[in-house]
Amino acid sequence: MSSTVDPFSELKSRQRDMWASFAPTAAFTTPVAAHLVDFAQVKPGETVLDVGTGTGVVAITAARAGASVTGLDLTPALLDVARENAQIARLATVQWFEGDAENLPFPDGQFDVVLSQFGHMFAPRPDVAVAEMRRVLKPGGRVAFATWPPEHFVGRMFAFVGKNSPPPPPGAAPPPQWGSPGTVAERLGDKFEAPFFSRGIMHFPALSLSHYREFAERSMGPMQKLMEASAEEPERLAALRNEFETLAAPYYSANMIRMEYLLTRARAR
Repeated sequence: MSSTVDPFSELKSRQRDMWASFAPTAAFTTPVAAHLVDFAQVKPGETVLDVGTGTGVVAITAARAGASVTGLDLTPALLDVARENAQIARLATVQWFEGDAENLPFPDGQFDVVLSQFGHMFAPRPDVAVAEMRRVLKPGGRVAFATWPPEHFVGRMFAFVGKNSPPPPPGAAPPPQWGSPGTVAERLGDKFEAPFFSRGIMHFPALSLSHYREFAERSMGPMQKLMEASAEEPERLAALRNEFETLAAPYYSANMIRMEYLLTRARAR
């Protein structure tokens, strides 16, 4: 657990605010959570950490599988929803912590499994995040996570937001890099055995492209902040909306947006 000054503290503060509206979107990721927990081979009695837990969909799914689960997230508003979700699911034993993937507030070797669904990928320094995940794993423990590949819709959406937004601080890695198997294997490096990969598709229901775009503007932090920043420029706002719908169009059919994701599992050395 590092005590040094974090050079990305301002970025993380913006992320904390940006993701506060994410709860409605998180509901659509619940099938992915089940896929991830199954892929991770979570077993009854194992100790599990869910990094970037958000509204707790992965943490609660793992707890329902019989694991002893801890969920961690930067954003207090999402943790409030996670606690409510755990209460509804009658899983009061899940523990929730506000915290950072780059500075996990747990001792060495505490967990059998570290999970992350579209969470740790937003940590600006992949090497730091990987080192922390490895540090809190028991010998022979494993990590498993779901990420968005850069070549598919969500990765392309982040690229769209990035090119139309102020640049991140120097040294911050683009989140969709975590969706490339070669990059993932390189980042896990000598701290983990060779990773195993799988893929899946999340289907997001939408009555039209405009319905999906409006939902994204309300409930997907990066899109929300981009459109809010353009609110006083009607022509720019209209152009961005049109570009976004054009980007989404090839992935839209049968009232669904198709979102392909990558799963990674690796055992600690």
